[in-house]
Amino acid sequence: MATNERTTGLRRFFERLTASAAELDAQELQRDSAKCGAVLADQCSRGQVVSVSGRLRTVAYTPRTNLPTLEADLYDGSDVVTLVFLGRRAIPGIEPGRQLTARGRIAIRDDRKVIYNPFYELEAPR
Repeated sequence: MATNERTTGLRRFFERLTASAAELDAQELQRDSAKCGAVLADQCSRGQVVSVSGRLRTVAYTPRTNLPTLEADLYDGSDVVTLVFLGRRAIPGIEPGRQLTARGRIAIRDDRKVIYNPFYELEAPR
């Protein structure tokens, strides 16, 4: 048993040693997401009410014909969920690089996972 645990520990050590920075970042985001009890984005499906946690990759104001829209891509290390804030041009604190947890119902738009007007909680900047 001790030999098996040692082998597993060595395997993890070498995996971390040879992993790219992006892979290590993705693993850390997934661990953080699991700690706060959020569902991983790649496990979310249409119609499901979920809590997802991760880092904002992009934030863009998208002018629509009658309704301004702020869209933010939340990456949790497994997949991206786009947060769509209808009727908003900007939201203080919603900016690339910020960590947050969002809650809402998953929809699918253009084969991408979307949450419209999510409840969200910003994490303190690191």
